[in-house]
This record gives sequence, C-alpha cells and structure tokens, in this order.
Amino acid sequence: FGKTEVALRAIARCLFNGRQALLLAPTTVLAAQHCRVMADRFKDFGASPVLLSRLTPPKQAKAIRAGVASGEAKLIVGTHALLSKRLSYPALGLVVVDEEQRFGVNQKEKLKALSAETDMLTLSATPIPRTLQMGLAGIR
Repeated sequence: FGKTEVALRAIARCLFNGRQALLLAPTTVLAAQHCRVMADRFKDFGASPVLLSRLTPPKQAKAIRAGVASGEAKLIVGTHALLSKRLSYPALGLVVVDEEQRFGVNQKEKLKALSAETDMLTLSATPIPRTLQMGLAGIR
C-alpha cells in the first residue's frame, strides 16, 4: 500500500469509532485532492469530508467551523487553516499530516497541543528509509 492508502484506512478506523479525523496538507491543491479521494472512498459510510483552506469562502468557512466545533463534521481536510485558534475539536481521534517535512516548528507545536489523547500519523514524501538501506548495504 501507499502512504495515502494507509492514511485512509487509519481515518476509516477512527470514524468507525465515532471520533473526528483531521487531515492536514501543506497546499490547497493537495488538500482538495485528498478531499475528493475521501469523498469517493467514504460515500458509502455516510462520512463526507469538509474542506477548509484559504480559498474557502468566509460564509462557508464559518459554517464548517461551527460543524467541527459541534462534532457534526467528522472528517476535516485542509491546510494551515485547520490550526487556527478559532477551531476546536471536541472529539478528535486522529490527526494525519501529509508531507510533514513542509510544516514548520510552530505548526508542529500547535498540532501537539490539540489533544494529548489524539493519535497522530505523519506522512513524508522523503525516501529516507530507502536511502538509509542503500547506504547500509553499500550500494551508495
């Protein structure tokens, strides 16, 4: 499986347990792509993702924030906008950070502060394990 598939399965498990799942992406394009994939994958399970980014119209963003705060929105996808102080997550069970290497220390600290009882899955596009294996095997 690829990293996205692993993340989707972890999110599904979280949703089946009645908790909220948050997917944080570094760009609006990637966040929108994840939202489309999740809408397709989870449509039969009654979980529709909400997308929050800088491109979300203010009126819609306000409605999304209210849905997240009430716990009605279970699957939240977005960019740095998800780290806003105006958002609260009452039943957060999982945070997935895609391309975590593209987030700074401040953003990572905000993620840690979300909840001590929240599981976190960070996805990285950097091929460190493969490079390490090649180095240890003497290939490189």
